Amino acid sequence: MTSARTQAAIPTAGRVHRFTYAIRNIVAEAQKVEAAGTRVRYLNIGDPVAFGFKTPPHLIDAVERALRDGHNNYGPSAGISAARESVAAEYTTNGFPVTADRVFITAGTSEGIELALSAVVDSGGEVLVPMPTYPLYTAVLAKLAARTKYYRLDPSRGWMPDLDHLRSLVTSETRVLVVIDPNNPTGAVYPIETRRALIDFAEAHGLLLLADEVYGDLGFSAAVDPYGKIDPDAAIISFSSLSKAYLAPGWRTGWMAIGRSPRLIDVVGAVKKLADGRLCSTVPMQYAIAEALTGDRSHQITFRRELKARADLTVSRLRAMSGVSVVPPMAAFYAMPRVALPPGRTDEHFVTALLHATGVLCVYGSGFGLPADEGFLRIVFLAPLDELTEIYDLMAGFTAQYVQS
Repeated sequence: MTSARTQAAIPTAGRVHRFTYAIRNIVAEAQKVEAAGTRVRYLNIGDPVAFGFKTPPHLIDAVERALRDGHNNYGPSAGISAARESVAAEYTTNGFPVTADRVFITAGTSEGIELALSAVVDSGGEVLVPMPTYPLYTAVLAKLAARTKYYRLDPSRGWMPDLDHLRSLVTSETRVLVVIDPNNPTGAVYPIETRRALIDFAEAHGLLLLADEVYGDLGFSAAVDPYGKIDPDAAIISFSSLSKAYLAPGWRTGWMAIGRSPRLIDVVGAVKKLADGRLCSTVPMQYAIAEALTGDRSHQITFRRELKARADLTVSRLRAMSGVSVVPPMAAFYAMPRVALPPGRTDEHFVTALLHATGVLCVYGSGFGLPADEGFLRIVFLAPLDELTEIYDLMAGFTAQYVQS
């Protein structure tokens, strides 16, 4: 028996065409360069493990025990009790009182962010997002058919938020203020006055403040306090994970903590409903959360020291390059230099040309929302110091010729 078949391609959803993620999209070009025989130095993804940093053994032991003890079943949609309780205790100890029933364990911070935005933003709703931004936010908002409203971060003031510009963006459709602090992609850490002003702004306009605090333990001078410590009764949701400060990005284990404000009761219910729909995050890895938050953290001391050394080298070498400027990062493992582009060139053109000429892969600033003609790019400086020295030698030689072309 035969049947008629159409030759038409199966159509894809329109939302896919609104979805971009430059951090990984650039890899396709890098693979072409590798196929042609050039070694590629991947400075595009912030994965400490890929650069030789090791997951703490006691966290691995906790996951192994969970696997061997039979914790391979579905778990509670909000997360296992031990993990939720340890996250709540951690925030409470750090000045942001949170109860375990307002903690959700998620598949990395990324899932937590998507759950929160899905719970509070309808199609056409507006979300205030920093520029430059971590592109997950704009990708999720594109899927939700919501509108991204960028507020500027000012490189001339250490990548601080432009509060006047922020105030000019609010409309009756604005629902959320996103704050990434310590910041990805710039490495900035905001002073207490700026943090308080952002909270006051959100409260004055009835906005939910999403505090992306993944890098809070990786301030070079000290850990950074959570936003909820400044005003525990504000409408704040905080996000963090095991990925960065606990060196386990591939485990995709994160959490969100919803503040005690009664204005967030419905948000808790909405997030719970959405979390139920995806059953649970990976159960065995959740058993490492209590070990991480209550156990030995000495690895972070070494990690922060290593990051500071890499940041210092990065800043000194970039500033010595022809036509390059950079704001010194204060946390994490990112720097966002600016290249004085020749007329008619874009940041993507520079990054692609650098890749083909040297094998050094960065991410162009327009992938984080910045204008393409401003010449910004993000560097991940997790590689060992000797390798970074080689990389910056390659960049210096290429950039000297490029800015004169």
